Amino acid sequence: MSATGTTALRPRLLGRATVNAVVAISVLYTLLPVLWLVLAAAKNRDALFGSDLLSLSGFSFGQNLTDLFAMDGGLYGRWYVNSLLYAVLGAAVGALISVACGYAFDKYRFRHKEKLFGLVLAAVMVPQTVLALPLYLMASEAGLVNTFWAVFIPVLFNPFGVYLGRIFSQGYVPDEVLEAARIDGAGELTMYARVALRMLGPGLVTVFLFQLTAIWNNFFLPMVMLSDQDLYPVSLGLYAWNSSASVSPEYYPVVIMGSLLAVVPLILAFVLLQRFWRSGLTAGAVK
Repeated sequence: MSATGTTALRPRLLGRATVNAVVAISVLYTLLPVLWLVLAAAKNRDALFGSDLLSLSGFSFGQNLTDLFAMDGGLYGRWYVNSLLYAVLGAAVGALISVACGYAFDKYRFRHKEKLFGLVLAAVMVPQTVLALPLYLMASEAGLVNTFWAVFIPVLFNPFGVYLGRIFSQGYVPDEVLEAARIDGAGELTMYARVALRMLGPGLVTVFLFQLTAIWNNFFLPMVMLSDQDLYPVSLGLYAWNSSASVSPEYYPVVIMGSLLAVVPLILAFVLLQRFWRSGLTAGAVK
């Protein structure tokens, strides 16, 4: 190999090594907290505060799991069901609303359409914490504070989901297919439900996953709206237990075990729906 070829090869190898090093560091940064959570959830309280987290001593996974669902009269099970209702049901209904709104912005003409869509894009940039106080005041006027609906209704409307719905509608639903359906005599609602919605399946799943993750991890809105512990989601309930752990150390093992179980639904959702999610992202990128 000539000297010129060797000189050209070295920067390429150096760049590849740098990229591999950055990827390895990113993977470690992502996986090490998860590994610590798994190991810590299997330890009793003494081993948890000791220096033998990696050893086989102090194994107490089953006992920690039993204590978790027995603590405070089984509140964690109630919190878990609440989170599933808020997140799964909220994400499903919210995804349907977002995709329908995006479809309407894409396929129909009405006055000030682009101005209204600009407001949707502006709403994407508004932090959710800023909206918590106005939402609380509105819920208070409606008599919904400290109820299931105070948390459930606000999560149904997601500006980013509307934006994605329009992008997917542009990429998945050809105007020619809709014109053919109109010629066949299909009404607008029938055409959307039987034709467009089936084409928007990957986009619907993508929006669902985004909203599921956001609602499941939602913390500030339930903290503002709820005072009844029976209505808490997992995120707020574990925060309350963690605050009590400084006084009652027996909460530490159950908080860690509860945190481990809290990530299971998100992992299952991404694993089961990844085929639709990947195709949806690819379609959006191509468009």
